Amino acid sequence: MSEIVGLVGMSHSPFATMMPPADPEAPGGRFLADTERVAAAVRALAPDAVVVIGPDHFHANFYDAMPPFVLGVEAVHAFGDFDSRRGRLPVAEELAWSVRDGLAGAFDVALSFALTVDHGIVQSYEMVRGGAELPIVPLVVNTAAPPLPSLGRCVELGRALGAAIGGSQYQGRVLLVASGGLSHWLPSNDPRDPGVPADRRASMIHGRRDVEAFSAAREPRVRALAGRADAPVNAGWDAWFLERLALSDVDAVVGLGDEGLEKDAGSGGHEVRTWLIGLAAAGRPLVWTSYEPVPEWITGMGIGTTFEVS
Repeated sequence: MSEIVGLVGMSHSPFATMMPPADPEAPGGRFLADTERVAAAVRALAPDAVVVIGPDHFHANFYDAMPPFVLGVEAVHAFGDFDSRRGRLPVAEELAWSVRDGLAGAFDVALSFALTVDHGIVQSYEMVRGGAELPIVPLVVNTAAPPLPSLGRCVELGRALGAAIGGSQYQGRVLLVASGGLSHWLPSNDPRDPGVPADRRASMIHGRRDVEAFSAAREPRVRALAGRADAPVNAGWDAWFLERLALSDVDAVVGLGDEGLEKDAGSGGHEVRTWLIGLAAAGRPLVWTSYEPVPEWITGMGIGTTFEVS
């Protein structure tokens, strides 16, 4: 049987890899420094594999077929968006298939033998692995493209995931990583929204036809947002959410529903689904260790949270 030895919850952002702060005292500097501490904690846990729960930002999933959850079981390719790692990642195939089989009956997650993952998975994986080529099992959660899986359903998936790992035939120590931002506000990704420009709507639906061109057109627009002082985060809400995780009070978060969540945490706040899945899978409260309220457009909203299970 495998053992869940720890959970790391952390934010990701294009600017963490694309335009990292040169000065450790600059916005985002504390977050990046804390990732080194988290990597050291992960080395001490000595995991044999890592299950990374994170979103996709229209690099693998589009509205031609938008699954709520996708599990990678064989080849996993890092897209390399925003200067993140590019190329094939090592995959813990035995663990991946054990997870799939353990979820069967409770959750029919989509399955991929050739999964593309973007910075939503790759950044956090890179930050926690500390240079070690830890084999990965990616679980991609739709947090960007309404209609979204409900918050309650994500908690249920997390519990099922924890049971699947614990009952796996895979013999090894498993680290969970929840990769998702907290409060931040993003443009609408809903093709039903009349305010979405026609060209972007077409890309969200048909982007799979030429994903490289779609990404190449998008990245300069994101780079142009760097340093926006008016990009909001809600530090008060973030603190409330992290306190709920420390108390294992997922019911309070689930009770917000999508409207309540988006009202106080923005459309980007839907990424907390990854944290809920990770928390429920680990089955233990989180220890909140670091927070830096930096707007997403400048660099990653700084969260590094880790706890040891064993």
